[in-house]
Amino acid sequence: MSDFVVGALLHFQGPGGIYGPSCQAVTELAVAELNASGGILSRPVRAEFLDAGQPLPAVRRQVGTALSTSRLHALTGWHTSAVRNAVVPLVQRRVPYVYPAAYEGAETRPGLYVTGEVPSTQLFPAVSRLRAESGVRSWYVVGDDYAWPRRTFQVLSTQVAALGVEFAGARFLNDRGASAAQLREVVHDVEASGADGVLMLMVGQNAVRFNRVFARHGLHERVARLSTLMEENMLMGSGAGGTANLYSTGGWFRSLATGGALDLIGRYTAHHGVHAPAVGAAAEACYEGIFALRSIVERAGSAAVAATDRSVDGVMYEGPRGPMRFQGNHAEHRLYLARADGFDFDLMGEL
Repeated sequence: MSDFVVGALLHFQGPGGIYGPSCQAVTELAVAELNASGGILSRPVRAEFLDAGQPLPAVRRQVGTALSTSRLHALTGWHTSAVRNAVVPLVQRRVPYVYPAAYEGAETRPGLYVTGEVPSTQLFPAVSRLRAESGVRSWYVVGDDYAWPRRTFQVLSTQVAALGVEFAGARFLNDRGASAAQLREVVHDVEASGADGVLMLMVGQNAVRFNRVFARHGLHERVARLSTLMEENMLMGSGAGGTANLYSTGGWFRSLATGGALDLIGRYTAHHGVHAPAVGAAAEACYEGIFALRSIVERAGSAAVAATDRSVDGVMYEGPRGPMRFQGNHAEHRLYLARADGFDFDLMGEL
């Protein structure tokens, strides 16, 4: 019987490359577990790893070649919205595409199924809670310059009054990596604005470098930072001093004490050993994407996009984040706010 081949589109270079090793490792675990329980549609599963960290034309060529040669039966993996928007026209209606990353929202294109967080359920309640509990009322937005940060900022801008906060400024930097001088300039702008907090809409190594500059300037002692992508590998890259007064919001943290979370960490460690890369939010999202894909395809009885589109609404399964339920093409799940504590997170509670 031929393999069911899942394209795992992951960042192995560039700012998002910090997620690559853990995303690949957890995808390997997910494939092994699928195959131990019957695969997908009773076919053994194989992952084909694709590099989302290349320039977008190269990513499109890579995905396009894999599709045109009929090597892929589905696509998933953690990658940015810029990559998603580049490959959707190639993938659409050809194979089911599960996008597991936090993103800007409002994605309704056929064949695309989203398990990641969106601003209305992730950022709105986190901003409100930090205003109530820590007095953060003025935010400066620092983001990478592509669709997700800019669109998220636009969505938040329509809600600031209702949230009881204001924006003191915003800067968007080259998503392939800002210079050291540009990072210092942005930190000076944050300080001059008098903002109580910085909303970081930055990917991987870009956020790590910003954290280091922010801490060297001493702002970490008096200005909060909130990120939607900050995870344990990034904490280690930032250094303990760079993570003081840093908050993150999302559906997964390694310190979650739920049964599903503890089980995943235990299985991952048994599969890869104690020195494997930390299972951060991006890696767990990859695991989630694989199992969401199986749930959707198995319910449809086929990997044909017309069938998965008809079947996705109402799909439910139990994942490491807890119960997952699709409403339309978006999965609903629990979300949390956490505060960095060295190289891990202390959970402040569910949002």
